[in-house]
Amino acid sequence: MDEDLNITYITLGGHVEVHKYRYLYFMVVFIVYILIICSNSAIVYLIWIHQNLHEPMYIFIAALLINSVVLSTNIYPKLLIDFLSEKQIISYEACLLQYFLFYTLIGSEFLLLAAMSYDRYVSICKPLQYPTIMRKTTIKVFLALAWLFPPCQLVGIAAMSANQKLCDFTLKVIYCNNSIYKLFCVSSKAISTYGVFIFLNLGCFPLLFIVFTYTRILIVCYQSCGEVRNKAAQTCLPHLLVLINYFFLISYDVITVRLESDFPKTVRLIMTLQLVLYNPLFNPIIYGLKMREISKHLKRLFCQDKKIVCYQD
Repeated sequence: MDEDLNITYITLGGHVEVHKYRYLYFMVVFIVYILIICSNSAIVYLIWIHQNLHEPMYIFIAALLINSVVLSTNIYPKLLIDFLSEKQIISYEACLLQYFLFYTLIGSEFLLLAAMSYDRYVSICKPLQYPTIMRKTTIKVFLALAWLFPPCQLVGIAAMSANQKLCDFTLKVIYCNNSIYKLFCVSSKAISTYGVFIFLNLGCFPLLFIVFTYTRILIVCYQSCGEVRNKAAQTCLPHLLVLINYFFLISYDVITVRLESDFPKTVRLIMTLQLVLYNPLFNPIIYGLKMREISKHLKRLFCQDKKIVCYQD
């Protein structure tokens, strides 16, 4: 703690041999961060400029990719600074802000995935009612709920955490997550109960809703022609892969803290990085290369660039 400025600093002790490999870590993470920004932004740009992509499914994809960029920006710049610093520290206030934004954006991702599953459900199971149900107003409501509902819930738990007395000042992670509860002198039942309530609202309930919609979609597809089955597989399989991956990573993040599991430092580092690596990095691939319309516009974009280069040469 800096007594002159009355600032409490937390040591991020999850790094592995950072002083030995700092420049290697920095270059790898920097390249990954640039890839995340460029790839996600490219897909969002294509959806924005092409009128035929202004449909609910693609709008939700754009929102999901924007969410990934913001989530990465909440984590990666601080990681890059830590790699080049002698001490990997963060003020407790900044740690709480990072924690708040981290789980807010994760909650938003689950809600956006739920909105996408509902869009696919209406498109495949109720195609004649699709234009009536999925109107612009409906899309705006879904987007507003996805980005406003999580912070409204998490601001309370962040405020309660800010008023807790700290007896430990070292986290076994590389960024601030719910392991900050281990810093408290006394375990708070109110925070634990509220945390379970938030986990149910932002994780479990959206997951159950998505499972329900996919069950309905599979039933309809099983009874339909091959064209409908192909459409469902093309749009729903990537969505399902993202959901399963994210669910297991979030489960790890919650369980390890609640059960106070003592994993080896390297294993903890790898598992923690996966949570902020896989989805932001692979979402553009899943929703770019695997989605026919977006893939088509990507090919046209690159072909145009090649023609321009050839023309200039």
